[in-house]
Amino acid sequence: MYLANYFGMLCGAELELAEGFRNMGEGHGQEPDVYFICHTLAKQCDEHVEKLRPFAERYGEIAPEERNRLGPKIFVGPREGGLGLLRDLHDLYVMASFCSITWTMVGQGAQGTRNPELLEVVESCESETATQMKWLETRMKQAAPQALIAAS
Repeated sequence: MYLANYFGMLCGAELELAEGFRNMGEGHGQEPDVYFICHTLAKQCDEHVEKLRPFAERYGEIAPEERNRLGPKIFVGPREGGLGLLRDLHDLYVMASFCSITWTMVGQGAQGTRNPELLEVVESCESETATQMKWLETRMKQAAPQALIAAS
């Protein structure tokens, strides 16, 4: 059963996303909303991993070196300035997108194994990930005009 591969990818991706949110919150703490929202979203990612753990233990989980090979390590921030904020938001959006589609695949596995408990976790976490992506998209739209057009 290859569902374990996706548990490993998803756990690794959620942990990296949590780390990215925390780093961004610290690096762009001068922005009124970024510090607190990023720390809240990081906590959500940590909770996603905890909710997934019982299923990963039941079905298995791929080795950490495979997780690193398959999951993205995109966030290199935090960068400085308005353009840095925009690029950091963009990186986190890509990471959240990876989590989102991976949740979808795990959901397909939950349906295939007829596991309603796993499906419930997937639906809950997938919904929170969608909200994370919406915040990131909205924040990018807010930051983009000044970052892309204003003189540095």
